Parts: sequence; C-alpha cells; structure tokens
Amino acid sequence: MTNTEERTKSTCPLVYQCRLPLSTSTVNHLADLPRRHLKAIRSRWRILPPGKITVIVLAVLRHDQRLADMARGNHVSESTARRWRHELIGLIAARAPRLDRALKKVARQGGEVVLIDGTLIRTRRRTGKADRRNYSGKHRSHGLHLLAVTDENGHLIWISAARPGRTHDNTAARHNHILAHLRAAGLGALADLGFRGLDNDILDPVIVTGYTATRTHKLTQGEKEANRVLAVGRAPVAHGFAHLKNWRILTKLRTDPARATRLLRALLVLTNLEINR
Repeated sequence: MTNTEERTKSTCPLVYQCRLPLSTSTVNHLADLPRRHLKAIRSRWRILPPGKITVIVLAVLRHDQRLADMARGNHVSESTARRWRHELIGLIAARAPRLDRALKKVARQGGEVVLIDGTLIRTRRRTGKADRRNYSGKHRSHGLHLLAVTDENGHLIWISAARPGRTHDNTAARHNHILAHLRAAGLGALADLGFRGLDNDILDPVIVTGYTATRTHKLTQGEKEANRVLAVGRAPVAHGFAHLKNWRILTKLRTDPARATRLLRALLVLTNLEINR
C-alpha cells in the first residue's frame, strides 16, 4: 500500500459551522410545510427531522452551499439531499401569489401604482445550439429573464416565470397579460423605456414610461424633468431585486432552467417572510 493510499484512508471529512442569517420564526414556519406534507401523504419516516432538513435546504439557497458538502456533513447521500431540496422548494413555491390576486391585494390596501421591471439571472453557459436563446445581448451574458412587480415601497409582490435571457421586457409583459391585469385591478404602473409601446392608450395610459430622445428630437426641459421624477419613483424596484438576489444561489444558477421558475417563486416567498417578520 502506498503512502498516498494510507493518508486517504486515514483522513475523515471535516465539518464546519456557518451562520444562517435567517430568523427562527422563518425556519419554524418552513419546517411546518414538510410536516404537513408528510401527514398528507401518510408518511412519517425521514432520515432527519423536518427542522434539520429545512436548515439544510436554506443553507443551500442562502449561501449557495454545494449539495454534496451538505449531504456529507449530515451523513446522507447527495441524491437524498437533492430530493429534499426539490420537495421543499415545491412546497414553498406553491404559496407564491398569482398576479391578479397580488394586484387586487395592493388595490384593497389603498395602493394606486406598482413598479414593473425585468432583470437577468445569470446561469452557467451550456453547450449546444439550445443555449443560444439564453444569451442576453444587453447584458452580454447567459441567463434567464425575470419580470417582477413591486409595490411603491419596492416590496416584491409577484415574479414571472423564468424565460430565455434574450426575452425582451415587452414580450414577457405581453405573455403575462400585465396590461389587462392592471386595468382589472384599477392600478397604474411605472416602468422604464424597455416597456415603451406596451400601452398605446394616449388618453388614459396605465403604464407610464419616460421620454426618449431621437436624432431629430431632443428632450425638452419639461421632458427631462418628467424623466427625473419617474426615475425617483421607480428607484424602489431595485431594492426588491436586491432583496431577492441576497439568496446567493442566484449568483450563478447551476440548476436545470426548467426548475428555475419554481426556485424563483420559492425565493419570492422566503424574501417576503424575512421582510415582513
């Protein structure tokens, strides 16, 4: 036996502690989801208790810990940890609000406008022609397009399904019938120039965007002032994206894009739990 083989057999995995910056109430609230799920499917057996499983999944989402590392540190297989992650993400994502209900809730609470914007969640580059649609020329990176709606204070109330990175904001908004839902709820919306042309109603516009200069038309002082006021009103939407991207798993997604929608909606629920605690 060589010295290398002897050292390999004599070593043991090291486990270190890491602080999870989440409230105890959030962890307890989420741990109730798998408990109720196990009761619903009449299954009482898991190798670890629901609270411990919840902490493992939250560590993966918050700190982007590798599943293999978390699995070995808790003496379970990587496939078991992956199954727990998919299960809990699905249970949390099921609690994400629908667009029409989220807008009607804002209207009931006295809100008058919401903020709309799109962003790119970067992903690793995959091989093959199928990944070309995930390349965003605007950001010069591969990723998934995400449309979000926040209230006036920048609190996320809804996020769209994940789409290829080359998707335009207007395309995503039309696919989700944003304009129709806003009219049904009696709300207005502030948006950037990426949403120009979405609302062509000149007399009673619902979606307000800024003015843009062209070669033949320079912005007047009044139009510049209107753009400045609009930019101030839209600023809180960046706070909503910042809260969402605090979950470091979104730094560079390595999960299957087909599962990204459930992941994003689960993170929306987790973000609102932490903000509203």
